[in-house]
Amino acid sequence: MFRLLKYLKKYKWQAFFGPFFKIAEAALELAVPLVMADIIDNGIPTGDASIVLQKGLMLVILSTVGYACSLTCQYFASVTSQGTGTEIRNALFAHIQSLSHKEIDRIGTPSLMTRITSDINNVERAIAMTIRMASRAPFLVIGSTILAIRINFQLSIIFIIASIFIALSIYYIITRTMPAFKKVQKMLDRLSLITRENLEGVRVIRSVSNQDYEKARFEDAAVKQRDLALKAGKLNALLNPITILIVNIAVILIIYQGGIKIDSGIMSQGEIIAFISYMTTILNALIAFSNTLVIINKGNASAKRINEVFDIKASVVENPKAMVTVESDYRIEFDDVDFTYDSSKDAFLHNINLKIKPNQTIGVIGVTGAGKSTLIQMISRFYDVTKGSVKIDGVDVKDYAFNILRKKVSVVPQQVSLFSGTLRKNMQWGKNDATDEEIYRALEIAQARDFVDQLPEGLDTMIYQGGKNLSGGQRQRLSIARAMVGNPEILIMDDSASALDFATDAALRKAIYKNMKNTTVIIVSQRVNTVRNADLIIVLDEGQIVGKGTHLSLLKDCEIYEEICNSQLSSKELENAYTTIETTA
Repeated sequence: MFRLLKYLKKYKWQAFFGPFFKIAEAALELAVPLVMADIIDNGIPTGDASIVLQKGLMLVILSTVGYACSLTCQYFASVTSQGTGTEIRNALFAHIQSLSHKEIDRIGTPSLMTRITSDINNVERAIAMTIRMASRAPFLVIGSTILAIRINFQLSIIFIIASIFIALSIYYIITRTMPAFKKVQKMLDRLSLITRENLEGVRVIRSVSNQDYEKARFEDAAVKQRDLALKAGKLNALLNPITILIVNIAVILIIYQGGIKIDSGIMSQGEIIAFISYMTTILNALIAFSNTLVIINKGNASAKRINEVFDIKASVVENPKAMVTVESDYRIEFDDVDFTYDSSKDAFLHNINLKIKPNQTIGVIGVTGAGKSTLIQMISRFYDVTKGSVKIDGVDVKDYAFNILRKKVSVVPQQVSLFSGTLRKNMQWGKNDATDEEIYRALEIAQARDFVDQLPEGLDTMIYQGGKNLSGGQRQRLSIARAMVGNPEILIMDDSASALDFATDAALRKAIYKNMKNTTVIIVSQRVNTVRNADLIIVLDEGQIVGKGTHLSLLKDCEIYEEICNSQLSSKELENAYTTIETTA
């Protein structure tokens, strides 16, 4: 928790003065039993109405001023906790943005979401309760004890022993609830994961009538989370009964001993009532303090989870040194590249050597899991190579500033991501100041102009989160257009036309060849027809390049490519291809 207090700097004055107002309220509360004792001992027995009125007015003033102090402290606590939580949330989000895909994959998106929401909320509550109660409760306990000793030392021994037993009970329970709270937060991560998977895959789940399985999976996780929460709750539930039991025993002893002292004339009735009032004050203060410790405990457990994210260092970082420009005949170069995921001991990509000339159209093909997506993510530095180097225009991608690299390279991922807002705003993600003319040009190349023109509000049409108000093919075409708006030097399409029909796919490729002649285009696909006309086709299998060449040369010399073609192309297409090979041989 202490590591996160640096985000409290903007609100240090509120955090500093807040407890003072709470202590002032507590001091006024401690004066109330003494005033009440004065009324009972001096006002009521003598029938002096002036004393009763005077002391009654004093009680009203004490209550009013105490209430004002409490409200002020509450305001300072809210400002400090909410402000600090916002600072932590912004810093955590910025840190997450700096992490590479490798680190995000390791933590998991659902866990990150829980930490940036639920965990930070727990920290906010902990800060607020610390300001409001952490100083008040000890002050009341110490103050009540001192005043009780002043009234009668012998009775205060009962007082002190009871307080010690209560404190030990609180310590015992709190130390055993903290691990339970950590487990509860971890199980919330699990629930978030299941919920996200279910909502994102709802169509698939329903299409195969698998709702019962998903329901059972969620209920199992929910029951485990409930059981963990109940376990922690049962321990916390012991606090109030134990403290009440101890205090009630103490009160009985005080009343018994106090009665003897009243009969002996050692103490007055008002003093006994004040004494019991202080005992009750200690009870309420310790119960409030124990509940505060529970909240602080939760906050501390959550703070550790937040710090775990802050402690993760990004594996992909910008080189602070200036980029050195070199002359090169190649737009992209892979030199002896290996890549290994954190979850695996073995290299996923092996000995990748590849040179791509400017303005070429490159096709990348292979079976699922061959390493196609991983290969192209090296170019944009979503991942860093484990061995070797990747160069763009003769410069290692590690030597580019991120903003320069990402302007050079535009990627259309497999998973389409559209954002809530206007269609125009979505298109401007590719270029912040893109004009309508530039947007329409990109839409035309991406074969999206026709359906955009049919939308009632055109570029001002609102897009729902994730593009839920569009079809899969429309979302893909908009995603492709967005990547083209910035007119990148390198355009990577990672199986981004999978939802398009063959005619639209063919028209898209034709438009790209015609209108983006100054752009190096890399098309990743499992469709032979999508890559067959590329200047160079790269065939991947089990993380290795097993073939490089044109469609015809690979059909002749690459067994893997031939197998892919045999599974996708018609017999007539294969016959024509083999005839062409024989003719040119």
